[in-house]
Amino acid sequence: MRVLDVAELTAYIKDLLDSDPILGDVWVRGEISNFTRSAAGHLYFSLKAANVQLKCVCFRGNARYLGFQPANGDAVIARGNVSLYEATGQYQLYVELLLPEGTGIAQVQFEQLRQQLEREGLFEPSRKRPLPVHPRCIGVVTSASGAVWHDIQSVLSRRYPLCELILAPSLVQGADAPPAIVAALEALQDDGRAEVIVVARGGGSAEDLWCFNDERVARAVFACAVPVVSAIGHETDFTICDYVADLRAPTPSAAAELLAPHVRELSAQVSELHRRMLEAMRERLLEQRDRLADTQDRLLRRGPSGAIATERQALDAAGERMRELLLGWIAGERTRLAGVARELVLLHPEQVMERGYAMVLDPASGARVASATALSAGRDLLLRFYDGAASVKVESVEPGERHERALAQREEKR
Repeated sequence: MRVLDVAELTAYIKDLLDSDPILGDVWVRGEISNFTRSAAGHLYFSLKAANVQLKCVCFRGNARYLGFQPANGDAVIARGNVSLYEATGQYQLYVELLLPEGTGIAQVQFEQLRQQLEREGLFEPSRKRPLPVHPRCIGVVTSASGAVWHDIQSVLSRRYPLCELILAPSLVQGADAPPAIVAALEALQDDGRAEVIVVARGGGSAEDLWCFNDERVARAVFACAVPVVSAIGHETDFTICDYVADLRAPTPSAAAELLAPHVRELSAQVSELHRRMLEAMRERLLEQRDRLADTQDRLLRRGPSGAIATERQALDAAGERMRELLLGWIAGERTRLAGVARELVLLHPEQVMERGYAMVLDPASGARVASATALSAGRDLLLRFYDGAASVKVESVEPGERHERALAQREEKR
């Protein structure tokens, strides 16, 4: 005999419940009772029918996707899995989807797909892309024969005629509409001109708009390379496409107005920008003018003209000093030359000869004869006076005392 403790038995029962294919995905109908909402956002309640109750919990992650506010006494349909809460040993329904009773199959499918896509992040606000402020080209996915295309053209031609419109015609109703809408979105992306795409359809019944709840359309909108605006039905109509698109417009005409500014607004903006530009230019010119004046002032104070004037004055002073020095040197040289000239005049032979002296020359060579010892009797000489010359002949030579002393000194040395 094998004895199990409480934990082992509880775990075994939990494994049985979790592995059961029916209990893993079950729909349950009942009336809500004992409803409470925890501070964390989890929902705790019971589903009762007659005298039977089923404990239920809907965690915050699923509760945030509910399309209504549940309350005690509501008749609902819940979808989830049955498992065991080991802490208390109670089995309970872990609710993933909660709908008011009487909801049709289509609405159930809608809620299932909506919650699935929301959990995958297709509705995440952080991934919503901003629309271009001044789009140059807008793509439109709608019926070519419907009033929607005409309405969008009319609004844009009135408000923003600068914009180009490209129609990607598509079915917008029926079973063949989803693949047609997906193909139209892909065609606009392949074309490459559209900066934003509008998926539009006029009003209709829930069945008429059902193609925009198709998962294929939702994923195509999510994967679109440019922002998508969903403008389907009337303001009260909501589709899966509205949740996935970057922006939901209440009507197709409203989408056109949201996408394009009015030309009057643009004209006012241009006028304001022009005014601000002129004001900014005036301020900039004044600022640059003041800056230029300040720069000119600093150039005058620190520029080369002042230094040049100072150096020019110093150069003039140096030139004057050089001139004075040069004039003084020239005067001194003139005085010295005058003295030399006077000496030359005084020492000139003619001056001596005027005092009665004569110059003895050799008539043959013109050389001067400076000593009597160089003469001999009978030699011809030329006597040159200051006012003429005379030819003479030496009759005799008498040495002077200086010559005799010189001879005597030489004899003594011998």
